Amino acid sequence: MALLLLEEDPWILEHESCEKLQREIMSQLTERQRHPRTSQKYAQISADIRLRLKQFNNELQQLRLKLDTSSTSTAITAAESERRTRQIEVLMTKATQMQKLFEEQLSMKRMEERTELLGADWDEASGGPSNLSFDDMRARQKQMLGEQEKGLESLSKIISRQKNIASTISNEVDYHNEILDDIGTQIDNTDQRVRVETDRVGVVDRKDNTCGYWVVIIILFISIIVVATL
Repeated sequence: MALLLLEEDPWILEHESCEKLQREIMSQLTERQRHPRTSQKYAQISADIRLRLKQFNNELQQLRLKLDTSSTSTAITAAESERRTRQIEVLMTKATQMQKLFEEQLSMKRMEERTELLGADWDEASGGPSNLSFDDMRARQKQMLGEQEKGLESLSKIISRQKNIASTISNEVDYHNEILDDIGTQIDNTDQRVRVETDRVGVVDRKDNTCGYWVVIIILFISIIVVATL
């Protein structure tokens, strides 16, 4: 009967929920380590881990409060109270370890990026260049600055070329626009001349038709005079 009551105890269910949340956080910490620090996936997992760590600590506090209440009200035996106290301490230790691991992963990522940026001469243990004197360090820094200046100069030349290309394209577009405007004007003039010539042809055609009528009238008039004379 006592075993059945323990299995139905809400505290035990909440403790199991805390353990499950702890395993999920550890899984996310492992997944987070696989992604670059500057990636969107890394940022999303980090934000989720922060929320879950906060949730985990809150649930631990609730477990401790409920355990104190149960111990005071003698709802559980002293031995069971001691056992649950040790379980909470184990979870609290895991919470500290997860928080430390979360912060150490970020430091490790930064160190890896720094090593990749500076090359093999960077000593991770000392946090600086290994086997390099001050003059060598200054020469290396000067070399890096020179390489950066060359890169900026090359970038400036590329931008200048792109600007010249854009200017040339703009001039070509303006020239073609002027050609199109001239063609449009010539088309309008040609259309106007065609309409004028069409009107003239119509006038000439009407005049030609009138001349034919007069010729016929004159011939008929002459015929009438001849017939009358006879």
